[in-house]
Amino acid sequence: MPVKPQILAAISGAVQAYLQEEEAWQAAAAGPPGPPLPAPPANLWGLSGRQWAMQTRQLMQRRALR
Repeated sequence: MPVKPQILAAISGAVQAYLQEEEAWQAAAAGPPGPPLPAPPANLWGLSGRQWAMQTRQLMQRRALR
């Protein structure tokens, strides 16, 4: 059974409209990225503890701590 030209035009128009809407949605979803997030604040207590541990280990390796 042959397809009428009016039905074929309606189908192709609907497919074209769907594709355009999908492209617009993807372009809006991609959009420009926002500003980068700020770095988390430094944990000064943790830094100090690690620095102390490394310094103690270095002194023990040099046998300066007794």
